This record gives sequence, C-alpha cells and structure tokens, in this order.
Amino acid sequence: MTPDALLEWRPPHPTNLRETIGGLRRGPSDPTQREAPARAGERAAIWRTLRAPEGTASIRVAELDDGSLRCEGWGEGAAVAVAAAPELLGARDDARAFEPHLEGVRVTHRRHPGMRIPRTGYVFDALVPAILEQKVIVGQAQDAWRRLVCAYGDEAPGPVDARMRVAPAAATWQRLPSWAWHRAGVDPQRSRTIVRCAGRAAAIDRLAALPSTEARARLQSLPGIGVWTSAEVAQRALGDPDAVSVGDYHLAKHIGYALRGRDMTDAEMLEALEPWAGQRYRAVKLILMSGPRRPRRGAKLAYVDHRGY
Repeated sequence: MTPDALLEWRPPHPTNLRETIGGLRRGPSDPTQREAPARAGERAAIWRTLRAPEGTASIRVAELDDGSLRCEGWGEGAAVAVAAAPELLGARDDARAFEPHLEGVRVTHRRHPGMRIPRTGYVFDALVPAILEQKVIVGQAQDAWRRLVCAYGDEAPGPVDARMRVAPAAATWQRLPSWAWHRAGVDPQRSRTIVRCAGRAAAIDRLAALPSTEARARLQSLPGIGVWTSAEVAQRALGDPDAVSVGDYHLAKHIGYALRGRDMTDAEMLEALEPWAGQRYRAVKLILMSGPRRPRRGAKLAYVDHRGY
C-alpha cells in the first residue's frame, strides 16, 4: 500500500532504531508499537501508531543498511507524524556534552553510538501508561494498557499488523466506565488520575513546547503526578537526557550495585549520578548496560489483582 507520507534522511550521527525507540514499547504485546519484518536493504523496522491533532496515523520507521532512516505514514495524521520522525529518532538529542567518567561507561558508550534519546512530543499519550505503571508490577500495568487500548482504542490505518491499535483519545479515556477500569485491573486511584488528566489533555500536550524542567514542574502540580511519573514522561515525550526516575522500586538498587556493589537509596543514587548532571538519564541507561547486574533477592512488589474488589 502506497504511504500517505514518506521521509528519508541521513542523520549526522549513528542511530540504532531498536536502541532508540525500542524502550517506547510498553511490553511485548503493546498494540501501539511492534517490530516489523525488515525489507531488503533494511537493518530493522518498527511500526508505531499515534494520534496527531489532524487524526490517527500509523508509521513504519526503518534503519537502512547505509545508515539512513526512512519513515512511511498512513492515515489522516500521517504528514505530521512523518515530519516529526527525525525528533522521534533522536534528532534533538545532543550527546556531545556527555562525559563517560567511568571506563565501563566509556566502553559501552563507544559500543553503542547509535543509542539516542527519543522525543515523541505527545505528553498526554506518554502520561497515561506512566500512570498505569505507578506502584504496581510492570507486567500488570502493561497488561492493563494492552486491554484498554485493544478494547477502546481506534483501528490503526495502513497495512499494519492486525493486532495494532491507536491509543484512545482523551475524550474516550474520560468516558470509560468504572467497570472498564476494574476489568483491566486498574484501581480507582490510578483511574481517577487518568480521567482528571484526560480533562486537561490539550494543556498537558502544550507542555512539550516548554523546557523539560518547567514542563515537569507543571506536570507535578497535577494531583496524582509525582517525580517518578514526570520523569518517565520526560524521558519519552520530551527527550530529556537528564530525567531520573526517582522513586522507582528497583532503579537505585541496580545503580548502586553497578557503581558500588551495594544497594543505594534514591538520595545516594542522585549523589552518585552528580558527575553526569544534565545527562543523568543517558548515564543511567549506559550504567545499567555496562555494570554488573544486581542479583535477584529481597522483597518484590506484590501482584495485586484489583479485579477482585
């Protein structure tokens, strides 16, 4: 099927498609992002769906053998989505200021020059799954996301995998009945937070035009949105290379083990990351890729089936 919009470009820096936007996928069954079979001349390809102001869109982004990138789009929002593809794949990400400091980080940084920080530009769309992931097992949140998007999202335009959907519009999130949240395993606190934010979705999306620190402060002024959630959103929607997910159940422990061989508190983690100020999110990604892995031990978040209440 001929795309409604097409863009091919060669970025001034290496870009690894999977390492750059693979983390935007919310689990292996995320209906809004899936790997696509690579065509001749392609190293990798990924399908994504989104909702632009002009309408829904499906895009197929590909990393070509010669290092260039291609984005094809279908749907009413295709032109806007394709035009934004360079930012999605890290065009705004400037890693030149990054100083590895540690030999292990330096080696990993050199081995993965194509790992960029993506920027989707859609704050509300990044906020909903982040809220779903608050204080629950990641797999449980990903299952809720899949159930809700499949049940209440829109059909994805173009020649996409039949399992793909476009995430619900803000108005749809607002109208979901309590039993829909309950059936997906989402407790009232998280569902209320999403509904409240959906009522302000337009204003929330306008935060993408602000510096990340200001955008995060405004997000955190909303009930139910804290430091962890705003960081998760900033990493994806705003392309913030400095956003650290403070309050994460595991992150400080993993960073502590990689850097010091022991668990850390959030305060200790922030102190340890100070040499990378301005680039701490990038540092976290590289530290986790290069440092020793923390053994699985100790308390874990319990799976709480909210459908039973």
